[in-house]
Amino acid sequence: MIDDETRYRAVDSRDSRFDGVFFTAVTTTGIYCRPSCPAVTPKRVNCTFYPTAAAAQGAGFRACRRCRPDSVPGSPEWNHRADLVGRAMRLIGDGVVDREGVAGLATRLGYSARQVQRQLTAELGAGPIALARAQRAQAARLLLQTTELPVTEVAFAAGFASVRQFNDTVREVYDRTPSGLRAEVRGRGARSVVPSPGSLSLRLAYRGPIDTEHLMDFLALRAVPGVEEVVPGGRGVRTYRRTLVLPHGHAIAEVDSLPVDSLPVGSLQVDPLAVTAREARPGAAGRAAGVPADRGWLDCRLRLTDLRDLTTAVHRLRALFDLDADPQTVADQLGRHPALGPVVARRPGLRSPGHVDPHELAVRAVLGQQITVAAARTLAGRLAVRYGAPLSGGTSGTAGSAAAQEERSGGLTVLFPTAEALATADPADLAMPVSRQNALRGLCAALADGTVRLDAGVDREQAAAQLLALRGIGPWTVGYLRMRALGDPDVFLPGDVGVRHGLERLGLPGDPKAAALAAAQWAPWRSYAVHQLWALLGEAG
Repeated sequence: MIDDETRYRAVDSRDSRFDGVFFTAVTTTGIYCRPSCPAVTPKRVNCTFYPTAAAAQGAGFRACRRCRPDSVPGSPEWNHRADLVGRAMRLIGDGVVDREGVAGLATRLGYSARQVQRQLTAELGAGPIALARAQRAQAARLLLQTTELPVTEVAFAAGFASVRQFNDTVREVYDRTPSGLRAEVRGRGARSVVPSPGSLSLRLAYRGPIDTEHLMDFLALRAVPGVEEVVPGGRGVRTYRRTLVLPHGHAIAEVDSLPVDSLPVGSLQVDPLAVTAREARPGAAGRAAGVPADRGWLDCRLRLTDLRDLTTAVHRLRALFDLDADPQTVADQLGRHPALGPVVARRPGLRSPGHVDPHELAVRAVLGQQITVAAARTLAGRLAVRYGAPLSGGTSGTAGSAAAQEERSGGLTVLFPTAEALATADPADLAMPVSRQNALRGLCAALADGTVRLDAGVDREQAAAQLLALRGIGPWTVGYLRMRALGDPDVFLPGDVGVRHGLERLGLPGDPKAAALAAAQWAPWRSYAVHQLWALLGEAG
């Protein structure tokens, strides 16, 4: 926890590490900003601090047009907190309130709607409806400024129940009409990118630094053919592409890495969507390692069959790339270790990738038991072709030739199979021992009927116990799922071969018991230590 004086010092120094952690409302202007807002620093007496944008909006403040506080990374607090508030924030981010209402949110959390409302309001200054409303406002701005959709369609695609509610919210949050927000971008000469219906270009904000090379290496090694791929681009950029199964439809997502050639120190980066200018200021460690300048966002493109899935798709991609993390806090903790510290310094901004679909990851984790990553990827690809839904007709919902579809989707051809489909898979399609076949089908049956839950707001300890109760699911599989499917930042895998070899390269004991004891001092960021050890082996290899 930080006090208001510390918050003000962060505002005075325009410290972008606190963007999304809290928001500054200025009583004399009636606006609220991110801590790194480039405007003149307000006097301390005029500043009030709020933990969420929704709380600032609820107090009557409107979003700053210069720094666009609604476009900041999410608070890293929601990554590691396992209490009611943390779980609720992850579910709200995934769009549960928009789809199921407050009652649905409360049911998933195992509390009454009144308890959820009371705890969120007490700690965050806003209840679930207000938090979801702020999220809808951001989605509406994105659609208004990146598409040519009619305003009425934008309202319902962003999750609003009526056009009147949409208009009132946009005016209150941005002090602009929806048409005014759209005209703002056109006035600056920005172009709405709409290559096909349902297609969006956006920027995924992060607090830096970020090691996108490790992310791309990690995802490319595990990419399931037909479902995901990593392809090269210009300036050393690589693009991760994959199909997404979403609540209302499906999508194709593309996320670019940072260019390998660093931008000049002090070069101005202008975000035409967020309307914010920021300096690229890579740290000394980043410059020494040749890490690209921290520009603050990753370019992303989405093709959605249903625009109502925008918020959920963005939330899941952010989890996949771990964009809400605070890498400096992680580095401060891990860097104190005499053996691991130099490794951390060589790879600033290393992230712990999550996943876009916990059920998919659970299936792949079982497929990968006791075989190589490459073999598991091949087997997953075969199952996707056999049991996954094909990408027919493109994500825009329009028919076209096979050649045109291939041009639109590249190497992406299918959606990953559902747990229901794999629960009754033909044993002839499962090239694995009978015991693992039974484990896979048992896991899929448990996921399909809700015996095991792996959604964004599940209690991690409860989910781990449910998984361990299944035949063929051991501690490594549970730990891996906690780390990636459930986004737990404090998981260590002492029995993992890569972890053992990485520890031994550092001169540390590699046997599981000694390794677990040694890793205790890396809490609460042991998942990041695991990735540092895996990346160390990649450097050596």
